[in-house]
Amino acid sequence: MSGNLGSGTGGASPYGDHSDSSGGGSIAPLPDFNASNIRLSTVAPAFGIPSSSLSAGPGAARLSSRQPDYLDYDQKGRGVVSTMFTNSGISYVLGVSLGGLYGLREGLMKTPSSRWKVKLNSVLNHCGRHGSGLGNMMGSTAILYSLYEGIADTYELDRYTGPIQPPAPLFGGMMTGATYYMRAGPRVATLAGAIGTCVVGGTFAIYSVLGVPYGSKGWLFF
Repeated sequence: MSGNLGSGTGGASPYGDHSDSSGGGSIAPLPDFNASNIRLSTVAPAFGIPSSSLSAGPGAARLSSRQPDYLDYDQKGRGVVSTMFTNSGISYVLGVSLGGLYGLREGLMKTPSSRWKVKLNSVLNHCGRHGSGLGNMMGSTAILYSLYEGIADTYELDRYTGPIQPPAPLFGGMMTGATYYMRAGPRVATLAGAIGTCVVGGTFAIYSVLGVPYGSKGWLFF
């Protein structure tokens, strides 16, 4: 029996000669290429196998019930509430920072004395007054703009404005200015609305000239 298992031709392996060339023994066996666990329902389109052919074979119910999962994609982007929080937060922080820098300058220039404590008190008072005022103003206008822009997007205002695109930022800028100065009278509110429209339209024109995608900054109409 030992002669039959030797290197003779009668005992050749169907997988070829696996003996080491150096005569040191046999090498590792071939790995297992069993592909029974592969689901053709998930890789069939990649190999050109139509899904209809899979449904005709055995186990069609099991294959059809296991489909690849895909992530949902929101084509409309962020919601109104999320956009409102983002715009108001960035606007408030920016307003407080700019107002604080202006207050620092005013506090140092208008201090009544050169003493350290008096200077510090003057700077803190001016920074708090100008920073909070500008921050509150920019934060509130950002909330109004986000709400009006969300309303325009919800009711698809772009379907009725023809060549004027995109109308939502223009509508938001106009209504924000008019609403913010509504208590000052209709003339002032109309002027503020026109200024808001011009600011948004001017930003869009500058972005178009520079080749910058409109709304790429993710903040208000920038």
